[in-house]
Amino acid sequence: MRGRVHDTLRGRVREADGRNAEPSAGLIDSQSVRTADTVPAGTRGFDAGKKVKGRKRFIVTDTLGLLLAVHVVAANIQDRDGAKRSLLWTRLDHPGVQKIWADQGFAGRLVEWSRTILGRELEIVRKAPDQRGFQVQPKGWAIERSWFFVCWWYSSCMRPDLGK
Repeated sequence: MRGRVHDTLRGRVREADGRNAEPSAGLIDSQSVRTADTVPAGTRGFDAGKKVKGRKRFIVTDTLGLLLAVHVVAANIQDRDGAKRSLLWTRLDHPGVQKIWADQGFAGRLVEWSRTILGRELEIVRKAPDQRGFQVQPKGWAIERSWFFVCWWYSSCMRPDLGK
């Protein structure tokens, strides 16, 4: 039921923005988050690249930053491996999505898997050779905004005083 309400609302937001209700393109990203030691060991891991012990969450959004798929795995899972389920769900639930942009962490065999298994283009957005530090990449602002809302909502639920 909740999924249908979300899909309907997303479609209305897209139409209000002058777009088709169903997206034709999307973005994928992951984020490693710390978990407490009380979280079962089988559902958490260590992301060596980000030095985070916990879980890794994947989201696929449309180009407005509206959610299409969410998946959570142990943090030790590589982006290119953990993304498969989110991409598959996007393919099944949103067959109109033909192209998905991703950052360099998703490069490699996932691009070919997406093309041959899903019949979808996964385009890797590379940062400029002279770039230092974090900088939002083209198209990336939409998914970064989505991460902000996910984190803000979670913080507001866990600490109601933060939502004020």
